[in-house]
Amino acid sequence: MNQALIATNPFNGQKLAEYPTLNSVGIDEKISQANNAFSHWKNTTFAERAEVLRNVAKALRDAKPLLAELMAKEMGKPVKEGLAEVEKAAWCSEYYAEHAEPYLATETLPSDASNSYVYYQPLGTLLGILPWNAPLWLAARYFAPALMAGNTCVLKHDPNVPGCAQAIADVFAKAGAPKNILVNLPIATPAVAEAIRHPAVQAVSFTGSAKAGGIVAATAAAEIKHAVLELGGSDPFIVLADADLDTAADIATLSRIINAGQSCIAAKRIIVASEVYDTFIGKLKTRLAALKLGDPLLEDTDIGPIARNDLRQNLHRQVAATVAAGANCLLGGEIPEGEGYFYPVTLLTDVTETMCAFKEETFGPVMVVIKADSPEHALTLANDTEYGLGAGVWTQDVDLALKFAKDLNAGQVAINGIVKTDPRLPSGGIKKSGYGRELGPHGIKEFVNAKQIWIK
Repeated sequence: MNQALIATNPFNGQKLAEYPTLNSVGIDEKISQANNAFSHWKNTTFAERAEVLRNVAKALRDAKPLLAELMAKEMGKPVKEGLAEVEKAAWCSEYYAEHAEPYLATETLPSDASNSYVYYQPLGTLLGILPWNAPLWLAARYFAPALMAGNTCVLKHDPNVPGCAQAIADVFAKAGAPKNILVNLPIATPAVAEAIRHPAVQAVSFTGSAKAGGIVAATAAAEIKHAVLELGGSDPFIVLADADLDTAADIATLSRIINAGQSCIAAKRIIVASEVYDTFIGKLKTRLAALKLGDPLLEDTDIGPIARNDLRQNLHRQVAATVAAGANCLLGGEIPEGEGYFYPVTLLTDVTETMCAFKEETFGPVMVVIKADSPEHALTLANDTEYGLGAGVWTQDVDLALKFAKDLNAGQVAINGIVKTDPRLPSGGIKKSGYGRELGPHGIKEFVNAKQIWIK
């Protein structure tokens, strides 16, 4: 008997639904369906593809309340965040509908030929392996550029959100999209390697942990298949002495608590200049203490539950180990009684580079604050991590900010603003945060054949 995917509500720990998984025959059938659809889809024009993606965007918006409720129930995202996520997914679809053609325009390059150019062609059927923390947005940033490039998409979503995965496939059906240009692949985690190895799968897009990313990358590499990996992060958020402290505190709080802190690009290590350290901690504490933990289906909830109890237990292990090592806990730090997988907003200060919450990625509403003795010390602390996804720096000194942007070991840097993903700009990491890029003009070129044409 195949292993079922069981959706559990993290608000109360109750089972929501059970979804059957595919066996080897079913996996082959689904991937083959997407591969068969590629033979037609690759020959459509950009205008024809754009019409499909715009219809998908409309169908996403039409289903926005339902999709936001589904995310709240399956993984605990507050509905007000879920509504915004669906809107962002629709925007991504529309953005690539408009910009894919110029991004993939033929490039003429001078050579010894009478004419030489690069022509971008789709690779074929792609496999997207996605996490639970942003079920709609992370799917859209995978399928929108991939489909507009002429590929077809197999969607292997996280076992936590099987309902969201099916809902995405349903959106395509309701949008009247050509059949099987996107197919849902409900499989258990052990079957992922089989899907990667399927001969019709030409490349893999993976978002998730560094550990799982290494397994995916190794499997794909063994098959000589291209992969893009967006993995974990321990993003530094540097606040220098001349920063706008109130705005910086607002953004640090927002970045850290979005999706109950379960975001790869959240501000995870707040590195503050010693001159303003105590003042900034006071501002953070005031903002964090005002946030409301509660039912993700209620509009006034700021922070919902952690997606799974094992994730909550690991988060608490990190907090407890950091406090035991000498950090101060000014807020939270204890697992609350009652049902659901809640973890309180937690503020840890006087954290040093030897402590657990500095060295490990924390995936939850835990703010970690570190003191820096100088700008140079702040930069050293920021780069003292195995990750390299995003980074932020706050200062009024333009030259210093630009120097930090150059010297920070990260895939993207925000100066006096929030690190975020945006369809217009490439996103990705270095070191154990992965490789390759998603979004922007760079992302759509990850899954195409840059074919060189030379004419005598």
